[in-house]
Amino acid sequence: MHGEYKVPGGKLVAVDVEVDDGRLTRVAVSGDFFLEPDTALEAINEALLGQPADTPVAELTRVVEQALGAGAVMVGFSADAVAVAVRRALGHATGWDDHEFEIVHEGPASPAMHMALDQAMAEAVGAGTRRPTLRIWEWGAPAVVIGSFQSLRNEVDAEAADRHGITVVRRISGGGAMFIEPGNTITYSLTVPASLVEGLSFERSYAFLDDWVLGALAEIGIDARYVPLNDIASPAGKIAGAAQKRLATGAVLHHVTMAYDIDQSKMLEVLRIGREKLSDKGTKSANKRVDPLRSQSGMARAEVIEAFKAHFRSRYRTVDGAVTEGERARADELVETKFGTQEWTARVP
Repeated sequence: MHGEYKVPGGKLVAVDVEVDDGRLTRVAVSGDFFLEPDTALEAINEALLGQPADTPVAELTRVVEQALGAGAVMVGFSADAVAVAVRRALGHATGWDDHEFEIVHEGPASPAMHMALDQAMAEAVGAGTRRPTLRIWEWGAPAVVIGSFQSLRNEVDAEAADRHGITVVRRISGGGAMFIEPGNTITYSLTVPASLVEGLSFERSYAFLDDWVLGALAEIGIDARYVPLNDIASPAGKIAGAAQKRLATGAVLHHVTMAYDIDQSKMLEVLRIGREKLSDKGTKSANKRVDPLRSQSGMARAEVIEAFKAHFRSRYRTVDGAVTEGERARADELVETKFGTQEWTARVP
């Protein structure tokens, strides 16, 4: 059995294994990584021999680290990358090539509906009734989207939001508040089976699921990088923020909001946290913290989105899709009972 794992920003790790009576009887690790000393590769293979085929990633990582000792040097990969590749070879984890993805890009929806569609479609992926999906959002109204655990009054100036006609909604993932204006934002959700990030920590899964969009940004001339835990930035400033939710149903929801253009003065009126972050980030001006895609690329928003979709298609097997009637009905229910209610929005007052 063969498994592969491409380290985000690093090298490819491949593993070929054989199993007999529930244990690894042959292990051959290979890849374009760098490893010293030469004997370390054989030490990894030998350490993995005899391990139960259901050994979790954390234990496989420990076994590899123990075999290498303090003197080994790993460049472009790590012990847990080997562990993930082993799990993929054994069929416990999947790779990008194991899936066909849907791309869904429909017309504008209300902020509450977008929150609901995320949950409804993630439930469908977890239930196996939907392929892994890249959904591009179109916003029907300006909004502030706060994280699942943020305090409503600490994050949002309610008077300023009312004055500017901005709706406040709460998403199911953690992270910080996002300021949204239609036409000024590019937002997408990537909803995948948990098997795609099996064995990856939250931090590593952020980098793993953001890797494709770094390639897309590079194609339009933007030198972007992943900044732990959940930011995408270029030398000119922050481009995007990501948030993630792992559902008990077996799906992972990873969504990203990018600034295409931004009214930063309005943003700082509405977001209370924006004022505090100026000192926290060591930045004198909020205008220097975020650098929109419009100024960096010179491209129209629609052109950027089409370039993103084309890049995604070039990397993975894809089909064009749409929200199903069942998913829409479930989303309508969630707007009515959850995302459109003050009880949910103010659940952390």
